Parts: sequence; C-alpha cells; structure tokens
Amino acid sequence: MAEVRARVHLNVGKKSDIPAEIASFSGLKDGQEHVALIFNQADEQQTPLIRMHSECLTGDVFHSSRCDCGEQLNESIELMHEQGGVLLYLRQEGRGIGLYNKLDAYVLQSQGMNTYEANNHLGFADDLRDFSDAVLMLKALGISQVKLMTNNPKKLDALRNNGIEVKAVVGTHAHIKVGQTGNQAYLETKIAHGAHMLDIKKIKKS
Repeated sequence: MAEVRARVHLNVGKKSDIPAEIASFSGLKDGQEHVALIFNQADEQQTPLIRMHSECLTGDVFHSSRCDCGEQLNESIELMHEQGGVLLYLRQEGRGIGLYNKLDAYVLQSQGMNTYEANNHLGFADDLRDFSDAVLMLKALGISQVKLMTNNPKKLDALRNNGIEVKAVVGTHAHIKVGQTGNQAYLETKIAHGAHMLDIKKIKKS
C-alpha cells in the first residue's frame, strides 16, 4: 500500500494563481514518481472530484497542437479550484511509451498515420498505461468513492474494478485547435478507435 510521504503548497493553473497542495507517495508498483494535486482539501470530502491525468510534456508544458492534454489539464484545475478535487498526475508519457518514442510517433503521424497506428508501427500496443498506482494513491488518501473527470472508459473501468466506487462521470470538453496542424483528427481517432466518451460537438476552439 502506498503512503503519503510529503505535502507541499504551491500555485498552479494557466496563471499560476490557484492554490493547491501536492502530495508525493512511496511504495507505488511501477516505481514512477506520481503525485497528487489536492484542491480545497478535497481529500476530506466524501465524494471528491478526481482526474487521472497522464503526463504529456509536449501538451501540458509546450502546448503542442497535436493534442488537447494541456487544455484538459487547465480545465480540470479550474473546475477543481471551484469545487475542490484531486488531480492524480501520472508519469505515463505517450500513453505509456515514453517521451522519445512519442516523438518518433509524431514523425509517423506527420507521414499520415493516426496516433494508434504510429504506436503500433513502433511495436507498442494501443495503450500501455496501467492505472493500479492511481488506485493505490486514492486509497492512501483515504478516498473510496469519487466523481471521475474523464472521457476515457479505460480509466473508469480501472477504478470500478479495483474497489473505487464511481458515483458520477464528468466529461471534459473537446478542445479543438484550429489551424494547419490542428488536432481535430486526433480527437476523432480517440473516439472511433479508443471509444473515448468525447462529444466532438461539445467544442472549445483555440
């Protein structure tokens, strides 16, 4: 069982003006340094809003036009600032294939492959992520029932199949980036191939 090891206060969000507490853990299965961002002491709520956000350096930090990860992260932070929440930031770059492999996949996508085809061409499965550490993190925080912020059915199943009761699912918007290298095809592929519960009509353009 993972245990909370340290808590540090910081400010996050697009303007770095939203207060949050960051918690680190020890004893996680995969050895990665996953962390939890806790807003408004949400770990003390009976059914807090939760998001499992897989790290995306290119999207979260450098605002890549190929995905909407950074926009989803900011949307989650802003909602959790309003109502409280726990954001599990998981070190799972590129759906688990790592940063350098993801950059190789970007090259293949530029040649016409979609995100899943590119991963498969490199010898990887569609999605290598395992969310068992996220379950351990929630249990370490004393959280057993949640409102889950996601469009990904795999994340929903991971919690339900491992003893976390999901009381409600809150979807994020479709953050479509307009322009020559927009991400609409990427989002449409996630819906068609990955069965993501994403309403392409629920659009926020940037």
